[in-house]
Amino acid sequence: MKFSELDAKMRIYETNQDHTVLPEMYMVARIDGRNFTTLTKDREKFEAPFDERFRDYMVETVKHLMNCGFHVIYGYTESDEISLLFNLNEAAFGRKTRKYNSILAGEASAKFSLLLGSIGSFDCRISELPTKAAVIDYFRWRNEDASRNALNAHCYWLQRKQGVSVAKATSYLEGLSVSEKNEFLFQHGINFNELPKWQKRGIGVYWKEEEKIGFNPIIKQSSKTTRRKLVVDYELQMKDAYSTFIETLLE
Repeated sequence: MKFSELDAKMRIYETNQDHTVLPEMYMVARIDGRNFTTLTKDREKFEAPFDERFRDYMVETVKHLMNCGFHVIYGYTESDEISLLFNLNEAAFGRKTRKYNSILAGEASAKFSLLLGSIGSFDCRISELPTKAAVIDYFRWRNEDASRNALNAHCYWLQRKQGVSVAKATSYLEGLSVSEKNEFLFQHGINFNELPKWQKRGIGVYWKEEEKIGFNPIIKQSSKTTRRKLVVDYELQMKDAYSTFIETLLE
């Protein structure tokens, strides 16, 4: 059998399950840390429930993913996860999800591991969203998940630092409403509303154009150029205001 024939035959097995995202569908990638509970609490001993060094590693990983060859218009991170919103017309790799999943998981793992100085790995999945409303709902979902996780994390780690066992701390929280959890923290000197917004809402990363004035030494004149830079937002809005913000990114 000629190599060309063998090559064509074997590639069928590689590509048989390929899935391609249809045109005019929005793509959002969610990249999740693998076994990060063990990594953050046992291996690396990050501060609980939130650690600024870990936060900064996640932000730098988002920025790297927004500069690694895809047309990403918005990045969002909370806890050990990252969400990336692609331009509606993104066409890299023929919109094959296999390529997006493998490349983004690999790039995130590589960047985070370099920052950490040891291995941290991620997986990736793609959401295919048919409308702007669905995109807004997706990011509202993750934004509100950040708030829920932050409240639970502060309640849990408050107990753990007081010597309460894992089982008892978890069991206690299961029976509390949101208002009761807030009251529990307040009784121990923590006002949830006054905690840093990035802990409760996550962090957004997006592009912004800025004008830069330079000087052309050849013609001896000043000149204006426009360039894009990444902005990191540690004080995201919530609810309807956040929906409006996401909508402006889609225009």
